[in-house]
Amino acid sequence: MWIPDTKGIYPDLLATSGDYLRIWRVSDTETRLECLLNNNKNSDFCAPLTSFDWNEVDPNLLGTSSIDTTCTIWGLETGQVLGRVNLVSGHVKTQLIAHDKEVYDIAFSRAGGGRDMFASVGADGSVRMFDLRHLEHSTIIYEDPQHHPLLRLCWNKQDPNYLATMAMDGMEVVILDVRVPCTPVARLNNHRACVNGIAWAPHSSCHICTAADDHQALIWDIQQMPRAIEDPILAYTAEGEINNVQWASTQPDWIAICYNNCLEILRV
Repeated sequence: MWIPDTKGIYPDLLATSGDYLRIWRVSDTETRLECLLNNNKNSDFCAPLTSFDWNEVDPNLLGTSSIDTTCTIWGLETGQVLGRVNLVSGHVKTQLIAHDKEVYDIAFSRAGGGRDMFASVGADGSVRMFDLRHLEHSTIIYEDPQHHPLLRLCWNKQDPNYLATMAMDGMEVVILDVRVPCTPVARLNNHRACVNGIAWAPHSSCHICTAADDHQALIWDIQQMPRAIEDPILAYTAEGEINNVQWASTQPDWIAICYNNCLEILRV
């Protein structure tokens, strides 16, 4: 993920996660590793990271999720001062046990200023919400009735009250309202095979695209929530199982999907 730097005041930084969180600096001439961040103080090795998110309001904050049940919030020092060169470093701001089992995804919320709230999902089948200012407690937003692991969560781009999540091998996407914990406001369940990707529209709070192993990319209008949403408003059938989907953030007419060895750009 690129640093979310709308004002262009930071260096061109790229973060990747896997065995560690790595921050790379990209310039016209080279790409070099700026720092390798390990959240385990007692060892050179840390448990594999499953996902991460870069805070849009404060690009010095990144959150990682790990199979060791923790989420770590990192503070970056990017040294914007001119004349200093190799400056990106990072430290653990806070590390918390977020779930009872592996944590699979983490995402910052735009609520309350967009800096302090984040949510995570994991193998215990729950969606939990945290506030960096009050880490002594978390809010369970949702628990999967069968305790199926939840793999991904995705915040609505326009309305910070809504988020979407999906379970491992699940054929539906669950829409949650953080103001009404534990009761989904909608279930999108027209897919005939397991869902792999979710993307909210960048420009509208009531449109979401889901993609699945049934070769389908479906766009839904969730305006009538909490009434049941029976059918998508648009459907596209690809020639293979769709593994991921992205909705262009500055060009809302375009959606990208990938399947097999293909990437397709779809016009909405």
